[in-house]
Parts: sequence; structure tokens; C-alpha cells
Amino acid sequence: MRAWLRLLLGGAALAVTLPGCFSSNKNQGERLYVQHCSGCHGEQGQGLARLIPPLAGADYLAKHRAELPCLLRNGQNEPIVVNGIGYNHIMPGNKALSPAQLTNLLNYIESHWGNQSVPRTIREVQQQLEACK
Repeated sequence: MRAWLRLLLGGAALAVTLPGCFSSNKNQGERLYVQHCSGCHGEQGQGLARLIPPLAGADYLAKHRAELPCLLRNGQNEPIVVNGIGYNHIMPGNKALSPAQLTNLLNYIESHWGNQSVPRTIREVQQQLEACK
């Protein structure tokens, strides 16, 4: 009977701790955005006039889905067109972000401010990163 009680209590403890574990990963994308992206792209992904493209409602995100992990990792220094407007501002990359962090960051960006994309998996992002090496 004691083993059963320990199992029950252990399961209850796990059930209490798991939501916290998942919620911190769930919010990681937002924290990464605030830390690495919002300074240029704005708190609401609005961009900055014709200097920095918006992420909010950006057609570029859907059109270039497979390229986005590489863009975040390696940066971008060529002209791009977002919602019909040309931008030619250098964006620095961030090689320190892990595939899991990039996945959470992209899932945050692609599900906020009017963006609606299928959630990414870490495997998908890893494969896309391998393609850009």
C-alpha cells in the first residue's frame, strides 16, 4: 500500500510541476522577442517607417517560412519587400540562439499581431538551419 501511495503522491507532484515547465517554454518566444527583436521591430511588431519592416501582418513571413530560421541565425543584408514596401536595412543575426529557442521565437512571431501560421517544430527548424549552412 505504501508504494501505491508514493506513486500517487509522486504523480500529483509531477502534475503540479509540469504546467510550470511548459508555461515557461510557452512564454520563451515572447521573452526572446522582447530581448532580441522588439528594439528594432517594435513591441507590437509594427516596424519603423520605411527603415525596419513590420512583423505584424507581414506577408513576408508566410512567403519565406523556410528561410526564416536562417535569417534569424545569420542576419540579412539584402533588400526585401514586405507588404509591397521595399526595405534595405541590415538585420544582425543571432548565432547563439538554439534551434529550440528559434522555434519558440518564430512560433511567437508567427502567431501574433494578425499573423496566423502553422506552429513549427524543432525538427523542422533544425532541417531548415541545415539547409542554410
